[in-house]
Amino acid sequence: MTLVLGIETSCDETGVGLVEDGVLLGDALSSSMLEHVRFGGVVPEIAARAHVQAIVPAVHEALAKAGATLADVGAIAVTAGPGLATALHVGVAAAKAYATALSVPLYAVHHLAGHAAADTLVHGPLPAKSVVLIVSGGHTSLLLVGDLVADPIVHLSDTVDDAAGEAFDKVARVLGLPYPGGPAIDAAAASGNASAVAFPRPLTGRNDPPLGFSFSGLKTAVARHVETLARAGAPVPVADIAASFQEAVADTLIRKAIAACRLHEVGTLVIVGGVAANSRVRALAQERCAAGGLELRVPPPRLCTDNGAMIAAIGDLLVRAKAAPATLTVPVRPSVQLRWADLEHPPQEL
Repeated sequence: MTLVLGIETSCDETGVGLVEDGVLLGDALSSSMLEHVRFGGVVPEIAARAHVQAIVPAVHEALAKAGATLADVGAIAVTAGPGLATALHVGVAAAKAYATALSVPLYAVHHLAGHAAADTLVHGPLPAKSVVLIVSGGHTSLLLVGDLVADPIVHLSDTVDDAAGEAFDKVARVLGLPYPGGPAIDAAAASGNASAVAFPRPLTGRNDPPLGFSFSGLKTAVARHVETLARAGAPVPVADIAASFQEAVADTLIRKAIAACRLHEVGTLVIVGGVAANSRVRALAQERCAAGGLELRVPPPRLCTDNGAMIAAIGDLLVRAKAAPATLTVPVRPSVQLRWADLEHPPQEL
């Protein structure tokens, strides 16, 4: 067995994980989120500097939790894309340095494949075929997934504009709630009425693409509703608007994810990404999957957001499949599309 050290620096979280034979032994996470709050979003250069400061302490923390040392590490896995270019460079440079110093193989992996792999650390190997809904600040995607290492990952759909998490951030700003918007809206919605405002369910009409996503219009609908109240001098019921918006997002996401399962005759739905930590998304998914006879797999919230454990999980799968490692010249790929988990040596090239 090989102990795999995973490094994730695609955005504002510095994540490190240690996985061996499908078991998470230790992990650490450092976030620069508070440094971005006054800007209302992630500033790439600030995130990159924070990664430089956090990466070595995070590695040491994860090793301590695992009761291991660097000498025990047998392979390195790192997010090479997609993500913020400056942030990715920090993680990839660190991974290359560790691989060189330890004389161990390096694996360059796709960030979204890592999200899918996060569930395997809790629920075991994915079934032969599953639909994965990845929903976060930067991504809202439906994937048809088989073996994460050996099979191509089929992109079923992406959002055509704002990702769901991005819409949460923008709506939170409209409502005067803090950044990041996802947790703020979830908290505000807890005391609100989800039926108070009939916000639209984007791209759910008869002639719309059945698996397509679009959240810009929903965000605009919230903004227009708040503007109308303000012009009338009426109070803005933040909790009710937050709950109604959250319900619209959750309804749209789960409706289309289940449609993808039906369309492709898949019995398992996996939901990952930061928005998978949202309480209403989780509850509605559970309710509708149970009613529809589908297996639902959702990792615990701490494995939904960006983390190093999920990257170590992909690295572990690659090691066990005896995949070819990356070279030390592997580049970062900030906008790479997802087809294979391994970004330098996909299976057809082995």
